[in-house]
Amino acid sequence: MSIDTTAWRTGAAAAIFALTYFVMAIGRLPGFRLDRAGAAFLGASLMVAAGVLSLPEAFAAIDMNTIALLLGMMIVVANLRLSGFFRLLTQWAATRARHPLILLTAVVLISGILSAFLVNDAVCLALTPLVLELVLGLERNPVPYLLAVAMASNVGGVATITGNPQNMIIGSLSGIGYGSFAAALAPVAAIGLALTILLIATLFPREFWIRVRLAAPPAPPVRPHRTLMFKTLFVTASLMVALFLGVAPAKAAAVAGAFLLLSRRVKSGRVYAEIDWTLLLMFAGLFIVVAGFEHAVLTPALLQRLLALPLSGTAALSVLTAALANLVSNVPAVLVLRRFVEHLADPREAWLVVAMASTLAGNFTILGSVANLIVVQRARARNIEIRFGTYFRVGAPLTVLTIAVGVLLL
Repeated sequence: MSIDTTAWRTGAAAAIFALTYFVMAIGRLPGFRLDRAGAAFLGASLMVAAGVLSLPEAFAAIDMNTIALLLGMMIVVANLRLSGFFRLLTQWAATRARHPLILLTAVVLISGILSAFLVNDAVCLALTPLVLELVLGLERNPVPYLLAVAMASNVGGVATITGNPQNMIIGSLSGIGYGSFAAALAPVAAIGLALTILLIATLFPREFWIRVRLAAPPAPPVRPHRTLMFKTLFVTASLMVALFLGVAPAKAAAVAGAFLLLSRRVKSGRVYAEIDWTLLLMFAGLFIVVAGFEHAVLTPALLQRLLALPLSGTAALSVLTAALANLVSNVPAVLVLRRFVEHLADPREAWLVVAMASTLAGNFTILGSVANLIVVQRARARNIEIRFGTYFRVGAPLTVLTIAVGVLLL
């Protein structure tokens, strides 16, 4: 290979990587209607077209363990949603919450605990309209409760490998067992959920520090699809047991999802309609884009220079990860940190730090995570506006406090 050809491929890989991550950061390509998933797919295609990667190398770069795990979990959540489980759970909690502070606590715990085991984006997609319907029916201010859904889902998602997409990637890349991951990060999530309740209640005193008794929710009785719900809950419980017993997460989730598609009552098309296919496309594209960048730009010499920087400590790595996650979003941040983390003295510990910081950093601003955007967009559809400053007033201190807790515990 000539020097000119090498230089061309290096420059092309760097340019494609930079452009892709630019779109990841701002959410679209100016002047075009290209979103994040489209940018990842375009970037992956350009890596192949420019000769940075061959087609077989591009296919090999896609981590199918992560794709299978995410797809399987999406099918599980879709069945829970179609069965009416989320509505039943929300209404059950609402009938027992007779004060706004108790209702806030219930919302945080439901969102956080469900997100600890299921994909947090899907949890927000299911819970947001239900919580919104509930609090509007009770004539309460919906904003703090919607903040609770988003922020608790981010905090709760830090607890396990299946809590969010970036943890799924880390679980696949690191080889850390499901139980070991949860043992290390579940305490961070638990303290984080308590801080979420405290901060939201403190910053919205007129909503929570009052003497008022909430009436029973005006919603009609829930009529869940009991057969589907019990079947899905059984499969979900079996999936969690399998994960804690050490079954490979991708294998367990794929089998669970496939089994749930075997139904006499629910058409597979209804389940497919609930799956976020664009997220899967974005993941596949980003795997290829990052692989091309690593292949052509991140040479062993450059990697050694990066490893010489004082960034391997828990606090320094947390700050670096949180800053990068807010700059380009958490999933791209994890992928770009992969080669750096794999060459550290203790990669297992470093991966836990990256999982903690990249997830909790999602609470810093509205743009910090997909879960936040789901809540904001769903609220806007009901003419409820969550302003950037309103979110930041709670999210920024929550991010700093929870990451500080994570650094101390790790």
